[in-house]
Amino acid sequence: MPVHVDYLVLGLGGMGSSALYHLARRGMKVLGVEQFGIAHDRGSSHGETRIIRKAYFEHPDYIPLLQRAYSLWDELEQESEKSLFNRCGLVVAGPPEGAVIKGVHLAEERHGVKVESLSAADVLQRCPGFQIPEGFEVTFEPEAGFLHVEECVQAHMDCALAHGAQIVLHEPIESLIISETEIEVQTANQHWVADGVIVTAGAWSSDCLKELQLPLEVVRKVLFWNPVLSPIYDLEQGRGGFFFDMPYGEFYGFPSLDGKTVKLAEHTGGAKVPDPTNVDRELSESDSASVARFIGEVMPELAPSPERHAVCMYTRTPDGHFMIDQHPRNQRLVYGAGFSGHGFKFASVMGEILADLVSDGKTSHPIDFLRADRFQDESA
Repeated sequence: MPVHVDYLVLGLGGMGSSALYHLARRGMKVLGVEQFGIAHDRGSSHGETRIIRKAYFEHPDYIPLLQRAYSLWDELEQESEKSLFNRCGLVVAGPPEGAVIKGVHLAEERHGVKVESLSAADVLQRCPGFQIPEGFEVTFEPEAGFLHVEECVQAHMDCALAHGAQIVLHEPIESLIISETEIEVQTANQHWVADGVIVTAGAWSSDCLKELQLPLEVVRKVLFWNPVLSPIYDLEQGRGGFFFDMPYGEFYGFPSLDGKTVKLAEHTGGAKVPDPTNVDRELSESDSASVARFIGEVMPELAPSPERHAVCMYTRTPDGHFMIDQHPRNQRLVYGAGFSGHGFKFASVMGEILADLVSDGKTSHPIDFLRADRFQDESA
């Protein structure tokens, strides 16, 4: 006989841990199910740090969500008594006519996001250790910074448990059966019937929600930690994060947190992953070629070969924007998927939105541009 639960959250990474927390915080009886452990390194929410910024060049409609996300990260820091968010600022550089720089200024114009345009003299002061390509425009966003990614997941989980949530770990989902009145979830060892379900399964979302045929693509991404040749990139020296729109790709990174290495990666590109459970986590020479080229052209005080690396996954939608919606047959099944490599900074507010949708059937947050039916409209 299946066990009845009020709410289930399937997948407890960045988004799922937040959804679990927001439901539990409201006094809901909620159970979280995760196929690995808490803050694991098998999916998309690991690798020590994630950039957070408000000058969102991807789409200005994200900015109201970011404003709420910032507030919720601050609340989580206070409740968990953990340091999760470092506002060290972010340098963005690229061609003035490129989508990145134009998008930064659009965010500034539409939403009043504070952005500083840096002169050549400013660049020498703010960006020592960087060789800015000729003709590039450089901006600085002082409210940007980075999140400690594993600590954020752990904080959401700890606070959710403190509010009465329950969790089951190391239980992969075998089947999800959806009817108009209830939702059944089966694992190898458990069988539940739930009134409401949130699916935040990351790279496994398509498998979990097969009948929806979500237009998702999973790609392999490599994160690098390269040795520094001088302390010029250190956080303690006042350095921040960086994002460069180069002719051959987009590259981002963080200040040195340990005084020994800088974490950086290419945001663009990535090989398709046929099976997210069996991702190649070894480093090949081709993995680091574009990053080594970027280092050689832009960061002369960084060694071109990495000291270590990690592999994560991007789950991409066709337009690169998130997918947040309800199941057409039973709106008490809600899903968040396709965060496309830029979603973690939104985890605090995405949990709130998913909790709204599963418990109230609606949310006051502006998410119409993220609904799944936008792809149906395109194919009609």
